[in-house]
Amino acid sequence: MSKRIAFIGGGNMASAIIGGLIGQGFAPDHIDVVEPFAEAQEKLKNLYGIVAQAQPGAFLAGAAMVIWAVKPQTFKEAALQVRSHTKDALHLSVAAGIRSDSIARWLGTERVVRAMPNTPALIGKGITGLFARPAVTAEDRDWVSQVVATTGESLWLETEDQLDAVTALSGSGPAYMFYFMEAMTAAGADMGLSRAQACQLAVATFIGAGELARSSGEAPEILRQRVTSKGGTTHAAISSMEDDNIKAQFVRAMHAARRRAKELGDEFGDA
Repeated sequence: MSKRIAFIGGGNMASAIIGGLIGQGFAPDHIDVVEPFAEAQEKLKNLYGIVAQAQPGAFLAGAAMVIWAVKPQTFKEAALQVRSHTKDALHLSVAAGIRSDSIARWLGTERVVRAMPNTPALIGKGITGLFARPAVTAEDRDWVSQVVATTGESLWLETEDQLDAVTALSGSGPAYMFYFMEAMTAAGADMGLSRAQACQLAVATFIGAGELARSSGEAPEILRQRVTSKGGTTHAAISSMEDDNIKAQFVRAMHAARRRAKELGDEFGDA
C-alpha cells in the first residue's frame, strides 16, 4: 500500500476511497487527483490536504494504480487525455456501465478491473462487485481487494455481465432502501407520529433488520416468516403487499436498472 495511486475524478466515490486509504495509513502525499471542479478540489484539500490538479499531466506517470471515478459520458475523453502517461499502471474503474473492452481500448492496456461500489462506501459500509480482465494478475487482484476493503466488503465476479446485475441490486440498492424509508416515514406520520419519530423508527428498523440478517446467516424468507404470525399485524401488512404484487413490481424495477446499466455501456462505450 506504499505505491502511488492516482484518481481521475475527485467526487464523492473517489473521496470515500481516499478517506478509507488514509484511514488505513496510506500517505496522502502518495495520492494524485485530477479534478476540474473547484468545489471538489476545495473539499479534497480541506478533508485530506490533497491538492488536486485540474488537468492530467506527466505527474500521472508515477502512479502504479489509476482509479477512474468519472461519469460514464466523460470517460472516453478523459481516458484519451490520460493514456500516454499511465500505460504501465493498473486501472480500476468505478464508472457505471462502461465495459472493460472500451476501457482497455481507450487506455491502451489490458490491466483493467471494473468495480461497482455503492454509496455506503462513504462511511466504510459499502459493498463492491469486482471483475478483472485476464491480464490482471493475482497480485493485482490482491491490491485491488486491499484498496476496496477500506470502503467495506467486496466480491469478485466470474463474468463481466454480472456487474450489470450488481449495479441493479447493490449499486442502486441504497436508493431502494431510502425509498422504503420514505414510505414508512410518511405512513408513520399519517398514523399520528411526528415525521422525526417516524423517520427514526424507520431508519433504526432497516439497520436492525440488516444486522440481524447478517448475523443470523439465514435466508431473508426464513427471517420474514418468523415475524409473520398468521392473523397478526405483520401478516396483515405482508398480505396487503402481496395483494398489490409489490414483490413482482420490485423485481421488475431492478430489471429496469440492469437494462439501464447495459444501455450506458452501449451508449458511451465503443462498439
